[in-house]
Amino acid sequence: MPRRGRGEGTIVRRPDGRWMGQIMVGYGPDGKPKRLTVYGKTRQEVAAKLAELAAQRHKGLLPEPTETPLREWASRWLERKGREVRPKTLTLYRDELAYALPSLKDPRAPDPLGRMRLQEVKPAHVRAVLDALTERGLSVRTVKKVRERLHALFEEALNLELVARNPVAPVKIRAPRDLPRERAGRTLEPEEMARLLEALDAYPDRRVALALRLMLACGLRRGEALGLRWEDVDLEEGVLHVRRAWSTDGAKPHLTGPKTGRERAVPIPHATLVRLREYREWWGEMFGALPIPWVFPGTGDPSRPLDPNSPNHALRRIAKRLGLPPIRVHDLRHTYGSFLLAQGAPLELVAERMGHANPTITLNVYRHLLKEERRGWVIDPEDLTRPRPRA
Repeated sequence: MPRRGRGEGTIVRRPDGRWMGQIMVGYGPDGKPKRLTVYGKTRQEVAAKLAELAAQRHKGLLPEPTETPLREWASRWLERKGREVRPKTLTLYRDELAYALPSLKDPRAPDPLGRMRLQEVKPAHVRAVLDALTERGLSVRTVKKVRERLHALFEEALNLELVARNPVAPVKIRAPRDLPRERAGRTLEPEEMARLLEALDAYPDRRVALALRLMLACGLRRGEALGLRWEDVDLEEGVLHVRRAWSTDGAKPHLTGPKTGRERAVPIPHATLVRLREYREWWGEMFGALPIPWVFPGTGDPSRPLDPNSPNHALRRIAKRLGLPPIRVHDLRHTYGSFLLAQGAPLELVAERMGHANPTITLNVYRHLLKEERRGWVIDPEDLTRPRPRA
């Protein structure tokens, strides 16, 4: 039996009885040929695999072999993302990827997947890693985020023709049926809001109290409220402009642009506007003629905005004192969006007010609420055709 068929590459039988085939796919920078290797139990099986590789190479779908480990590719991807997203978001991406690739945080950590060559990773490898995370007790949401980051890694490699396919694409994460659907936050009940607003009026730190009120009354993110300057607030027209955010990546606070990169104008409700005007007068008396631009200046250093953790601590203390269930800062913003939709505001308007990149994001966040609201929209054809009673 000949060892090589015409145009099928090199096929040889190994000492262990298996068959091995190789096909050349080009030359490296050193001038040495680059080859891909496949294995099989029979010569026919290996020949079929080589024929498939040859067809892919002819169509330009066969990536060149590289020694780049997945961990190294992930590090490069994070570096590129660092130029596109905010520091806090980049930290989140790194933390999520580190669940699957521990060596991203600790080079000495065991990391079988991260040390594999980029082209060697198969769907089964990804499935095993995600299953292991689930067995460790990670939430479905966290495992989905890990999968999402791995998918993005390989999708870029696919677009750059470094891999023939994305091994993460066929791997799906499905929540058990007995688990409740996860939501972005909880909506405060009207009675809870009334008690909270009353407590904010009496809270000793007027800066923190008013910042929390703006998050509830205008749907601002925490960083957006703390990043307000007086030039952003039109007390005559009753409108504030979101132009920046003051947030932290876990290390130290810093200023960034709006989350979606776009500024937006948000109307200020009357009761909140009255309190803003009163606060502005108090602010002038408190700080005098000092050139402090921030609406909510820091305690120790008024040249910087308030500490990003201050609203969290204050809200936790207030909720505990009032005997309310735990309230997150983000729940205030979520309540604002929920009540806008409950009052019949168009989805596009809510997306604009909330600063979402597009209405689809709003729909995904508030889908459960819209489902309940839509149940009331029922039209009976008989009501439309029944004669109206005469006056």
